Amino acid sequence: MSTIHLHRTTTATPEQYVAGLTDFGPGRSKLFGNSADAYLKVHLRGGSHADVTEGSGGIWERLYYDWSDDSRVLLTTIDSNVWGGASGHTYTFTRQPDGTTDIDVVAVRDGKNLWGLLGFVLGTIGRRVLEKAFENSVKAIEARNNKSERLEAGPSSLAA
Repeated sequence: MSTIHLHRTTTATPEQYVAGLTDFGPGRSKLFGNSADAYLKVHLRGGSHADVTEGSGGIWERLYYDWSDDSRVLLTTIDSNVWGGASGHTYTFTRQPDGTTDIDVVAVRDGKNLWGLLGFVLGTIGRRVLEKAFENSVKAIEARNNKSERLEAGPSSLAA
């Protein structure tokens, strides 16, 4: 089992990041590269929770998302072809006085079969891969929010 801690500071608010994290529509892979549209299936979605299967590259995971706490989103692995046991992710958001948000992620990977040995690899050399994917998702959510803010401000802001 591997536990990986990631941290980024973003200009996105916790609400903006959670909106991206819980957007299970087409094009999700633009925000989260490891969530290909071909794998995406929403089994259930409520006001602050969802049951979603997602994945890419032959690895899939069914996750229960819980965003009922304003400062945290829990993703619990329900089923997977690779992960089991205590696998999942916890996103914790802390607002900073300067308007930025600190995001801390704890990813737990408990392999359940030979493929699950990837859990060990993720805890060592794979950490850089996860860090890059997390960094890319933060940048994509910031860009999405910046575009949305420019559109709300009107045509003169689009020239900027």
